[in-house]
Amino acid sequence: QPVLVENRGGAGGLAGTDAAAKSAPDGHTILLGSDYAFTIYPQLGKTPYEPIKDFEPVILFSNLSMVLVVNTKKVPATNVRELIALAKANPGKYTIASAGNGSSHHLAAEYFKHLAAIDLLHVPYKGAAPAMNDVLGGQVDMMFISPATVLPHLGSGKVRALAVSVSKRVPALADVPTMIEAGVPNFDIGIWFGFLYPAKTPKAAVERMNSEVQKILDMPEVSTRIAEMGYLVAGGKPEVLTQRIEKDAATFKKLIQDAKIKLD
Repeated sequence: QPVLVENRGGAGGLAGTDAAAKSAPDGHTILLGSDYAFTIYPQLGKTPYEPIKDFEPVILFSNLSMVLVVNTKKVPATNVRELIALAKANPGKYTIASAGNGSSHHLAAEYFKHLAAIDLLHVPYKGAAPAMNDVLGGQVDMMFISPATVLPHLGSGKVRALAVSVSKRVPALADVPTMIEAGVPNFDIGIWFGFLYPAKTPKAAVERMNSEVQKILDMPEVSTRIAEMGYLVAGGKPEVLTQRIEKDAATFKKLIQDAKIKLD
């Protein structure tokens, strides 16, 4: 069956999410949603939709880990424990970039600072690409970044990957430990992608779509390709996505309040 992909850019995914929320609940409009529109922005400002009430979760499609990378010339640490020791010995000296205030990269940085009890200077950028460029150039010392962005640079000697941000290792970076393995207990932050229908979509449509997407995720060629891009295949029943949204919303709400994070 033909599928029309309608990209609704703007406001970090909020525009497309709102359009999906207001679509007819007939099973013919589905949203590829992500964490920012459902679990991060709602803790920073008012959304034109209700993240839980206005949607029927279908399936958690994939998880994307971030990678903590450091500039090799500016930061001599070869692992997370050494980095924490350096930061504790030099509070406020080392800088950590992000794609902007309130971004996933920023929240991962604040979570790291909180759990490791260290003082790093946050430097927000307007996007992940310029932030990564300055980590490569040594203008900032480190950042959390997606595997796809950093993989082409790991062989350059300019940056070093110290850990991934989720609780399982990433196949594309099999030699890089998780933050938990590297010595930061309970650290588990990632970017998720999932399919959701507008609220009041018939249960039969939700169950059918869940089943069909699960079959696709189970195909070896699909799961292999997803892994090559640095993602972790997810799947499961609709409740898995519901639980993920609720869990992340609670985590980010506390983190945003404690770190006093505000949008620019």
